Amino acid sequence: MALILGIDPGSRKTGYGLISSLNNKLGYISSGTIRIPDTLALPERLKLIFQSVTELIEKHQPQEFAIEQIFMSRSAASALKLGQARGAAIVAAVQQGLPVEEYEARKIKQAVVGTGAADKIQIQHMVRSLLKLPAAPPEDASDALAVAICHAHTQANLIRMAGSRYSRGRLAH
Repeated sequence: MALILGIDPGSRKTGYGLISSLNNKLGYISSGTIRIPDTLALPERLKLIFQSVTELIEKHQPQEFAIEQIFMSRSAASALKLGQARGAAIVAAVQQGLPVEEYEARKIKQAVVGTGAADKIQIQHMVRSLLKLPAAPPEDASDALAVAICHAHTQANLIRMAGSRYSRGRLAH
């Protein structure tokens, strides 16, 4: 069984979601939002993200880490802050020895909803359905769970493709 930590980074709110994945079966472990006070300067925000992600990793001991890639946001300043928040979370994972996988927003939406143009409500609905949750998680947590689900599906597909190539190669002999 693999434990996967998904992160939806942000300089004010960073969502996290932890799931288990075994033989294409997903299980919900934990999720939430790391809220960063607006009163903190950016370096202190980044420190808080780093410390919080480190604590999550130490507490839950995931084997895999997945994070959303940067997309072009409303402004260059916003994109820069988002990139720095991502960097803080990634360094926390690498410091703990976790492999890091990054996924584009469209790929995450495609993996979870079936269309790369899905909206936040559709993502929340599908995350709730796929993980059999009693209610939809808050937006940031739901997005992070979607990152983890995308990673689980991607890994399962890679394993399936490698297995079929191996099987074809063995049959050819």
